[in-house]
Amino acid sequence: MLIRSKLPHVGTTIFTVMSQRAAELGAVNLGQGFPDYDIDPRLADLVHDAMRQGYNQYAPMPGMPQLREAIAAKLARSYALAVDPDLEVTVTLGATEAIFSSVQALVAAGDEVIVFDPAYDSYEPAVQLAGGVCVHVPLQPPHFRYDWERVRAALTDRTRLVIINSPHNPACTCITAQDLAALAELLRGRDICLIADEVYEHIVFDGRTHHTVLAHPELRERSVVVFSFGKTLQATGVRVGYAVAPRAMTAELRKVHQFNTFTIATALQVAIARYLGERPDCGTALRALLGAKRDRLIAALAGSDLLLPRAEGSFFQLIDYGAMSDVPDVQFAEQLLTRAKVATIPLSVFYQQPPPMTLLRLCFAKRDETLDDGAARLQAYARQRGGAAPGPAAVRTAS
Repeated sequence: MLIRSKLPHVGTTIFTVMSQRAAELGAVNLGQGFPDYDIDPRLADLVHDAMRQGYNQYAPMPGMPQLREAIAAKLARSYALAVDPDLEVTVTLGATEAIFSSVQALVAAGDEVIVFDPAYDSYEPAVQLAGGVCVHVPLQPPHFRYDWERVRAALTDRTRLVIINSPHNPACTCITAQDLAALAELLRGRDICLIADEVYEHIVFDGRTHHTVLAHPELRERSVVVFSFGKTLQATGVRVGYAVAPRAMTAELRKVHQFNTFTIATALQVAIARYLGERPDCGTALRALLGAKRDRLIAALAGSDLLLPRAEGSFFQLIDYGAMSDVPDVQFAEQLLTRAKVATIPLSVFYQQPPPMTLLRLCFAKRDETLDDGAARLQAYARQRGGAAPGPAAVRTAS
């Protein structure tokens, strides 16, 4: 039987491949972005309680009312925003479903969608399945900042959607208020929607502020903003996210959502709503927790020939191995996996046309022992390659 693939150029994701090979080789997995430490046991207790109390049947399609109300309260606390929980909040099967359903709702055949490379790998398949075409605008290393004149040049009469991501995975940068103002100016007077992927909203470092699109009145009226409890609760397997959008956009999003996942695990929704009631500051604690882990990883690699630009936000830290080797990043990641027994993610896989660079992505949302073990293996591999490691006064970090 002839099967016509709708995604002929898509294979198994690099994250799945590297995690599987890491397990097979006994490597330390600093590649895929998931914590390897326990969740708050109180969350587990609340899930258990909800199931015991009978919350085991279908939830309402938009999400349990108590969770949508808790989300609205969370947004009010975090950003002083008023959001209608009934008409502007939709609970989804993780952030990925929120993005996928939003793209299907907003993009038609032939529409163009601007994405910024390095781009998270779920964006383009969603656009392709909607019949749209991705227009890739690169963010250039080492700083990965937006070139808004380049974006202006990419806009056409067919542009229907722009997708932004902050804090950024995998570039580890944060969008600024000036960036949002520039984007609003570019979109003014145009029939273009915006998806803002803000799943790492609480994970920003060094005194930075997360600038949510929801707080920009002009952008908010044309945007779907996507969040993740998997990231906020450090429980990526929970797979509960949500999308916040104006009423008309929410109505279109829900048309797709109801025939995609329809509804999300009821007990999880009830448990998360109760957890937010008990731990309203759970997101704010992530700055200190994960900031310390970022700093631990950087300190553990001090003195090696690895340049570490300090991550501004997200679960991730980039490393530049250019002082050790000039081989392509995919090849160097393979060397680290098979020889150093450390799994990483090469940055080039997030680009349509990658620029010259020697960058890998590490995940520091790990137990301290995992970080120390991974860093020790990287240090040993660097010494084995024969490079003269700089002394403590020449630690290779960048701001």
